[in-house]
Parts: sequence; structure tokens; C-alpha cells
Amino acid sequence: MKDRLSPSSPLLIRPQAAQGEYVRVTPESAGWEHLHFSARRMKRGEQWDASTGDFEYGLVILGGACAVQSSRGHWPKIGRRPDVFSGMPYALYLPAQTDFAVTALSEELDFACGWCKSEGNHPAQLVTPEQVAIEIRGGGNATRQINSIIPPGFNCHRLVAVEVYTPPGSWSSYPPHKHDVHRVDDAGQLLEADLEEVYFYKLDKPQGYAIQRVYTADARLDETIVARDSDAVLVPEGYHPVASAHGYTTYYLNFLAGSAQSLANADDPEHAWIKQTWINTDPRVPLVTLAMERS
Repeated sequence: MKDRLSPSSPLLIRPQAAQGEYVRVTPESAGWEHLHFSARRMKRGEQWDASTGDFEYGLVILGGACAVQSSRGHWPKIGRRPDVFSGMPYALYLPAQTDFAVTALSEELDFACGWCKSEGNHPAQLVTPEQVAIEIRGGGNATRQINSIIPPGFNCHRLVAVEVYTPPGSWSSYPPHKHDVHRVDDAGQLLEADLEEVYFYKLDKPQGYAIQRVYTADARLDETIVARDSDAVLVPEGYHPVASAHGYTTYYLNFLAGSAQSLANADDPEHAWIKQTWINTDPRVPLVTLAMERS
């Protein structure tokens, strides 16, 4: 696939509506096996009824608050941050065979869902901001904040969800890494998982943008994509670094599903050396904390 800087890559999903479901990804549309994704906006009092069927669902509140009534429990208020740049996340995990209804409590509710086929018995689980671990990863101008929402080890089948904040002018998902082969060592330790991934973007200013490259070592896939607010980028395989444009803070929500409930990955060997040059982390990170909500 020819390398190009393109706002219309086949891996780029633009928002299709102002309200209701404005982004949707299915295995059929993405050309992969496991992962579904959607983003939805609702006005106060609106209700969305759904059933998980044979799938496990992760709901992440991007902005606003909602109530969720389900066959697995009732949560009268989930969410408090007005947008992703103003606080830590709430999320709700719902297992297979769950009927549920989401009702918007705020003037506007913005939330995202990731789901995939599920096996085993897993409980419904509310994830509060206090439960979300913050990791500062990288160094120099490749420092970023990772909020673990549904991390490896979470009581589910295969779904993973994290959100990432990258300061203006900095790099993220760097050095480039991939997770497109299931590999174990001689002792059976997982070295790399085969994962499908969605990057769902929010920018702190409406004119902001990020640039993402998705490429394989043999150049079968080599796309360079301009991602704007509420865009989704598909990562079916290959390495996938991100650059946040100067002046704009980049947020992305990652949902992943594949061969293991894991984030095991492999760095691009041509660029892995860069890790050895990192001495300090960017003092602007973390960009979002519990403390800022209390101030």
C-alpha cells in the first residue's frame, strides 16, 4: 500500500452524525475478527436500550453522566467529567447476556463502547476514577499518560481499554510497537499478543489534529493519517506511532481485543534504541488527575 499523508485513509473512520451513534466499527467494516466499537451522544432524558447478546461490553464515559439499568444491576449515576480533558474516567463492564438501558442525566452525554465475543462467567463491574491507575510512560517529548480502564488481568474474557493523553508537540505509542502475532517463549510466557485495536481521538481545541502512521515492516501496509476530533483510526496490524500537533493536547481511547487479554507487544527494532536516550519525563504529564477535579 502506497505511503501517503491522507485525511481519507481506509483506516480512518470519520464521525457521521452530531447526535446519536456518530462512529461505528464492526469486524465486517474493519476486515478483522473480534472488535466492535461505537461512540454515541445523547441529550438529557434520552434513553438507549440494548442487549450484549454473546458479547462483553465496555462503556467509557467521555463526558457527562448517565444512569444504567440492567439485568445485572442498576447504577443511578455514572460519570462526572464534562469532557475527557477535565477529569478521570468512569466505565462500566457488562458481561454477555445482559439487557441494559442507558439514560442521559446531563445536558449532553458522550460515551464510547467496545465489545467482542465472550466466554466464561464474568460479573458486571463499575470502574470509578479512583480505581483507574495512571501510568507515565516514555520520556522526553515521547512522554504520555496512560489511564488503565479495563487493563490486562481485569475479570473479563478478552476486552482491554485504556485512554492516553499526549502533550502538545509530543509523540505517543513511541517507539513504534506492534501486536499482530501471538508469540510465547520456551517457558510459555506471552511475548506478543495478536490484537485488533481502535484509536478514538479527542482534541482539546476543535481545530486540533494528530498524525498517526500505521505500517508493517515489509511495507504491505503503510498509511500516514491526519486524525481530528472524534475520528477513529483502525490498527489491524503493524506499528502505529502518533504525533500530537504543536499547540494541541491529544487524547485517544484504545479498545483492543484478540488472542489474549493482554497488551503484550513488540517494538520496531529499527527504533527501539530511542528508549535508551530518555533521561527525564515531560513535567506537563500527567495531564489529568483526580486532584484537578477537586480544585
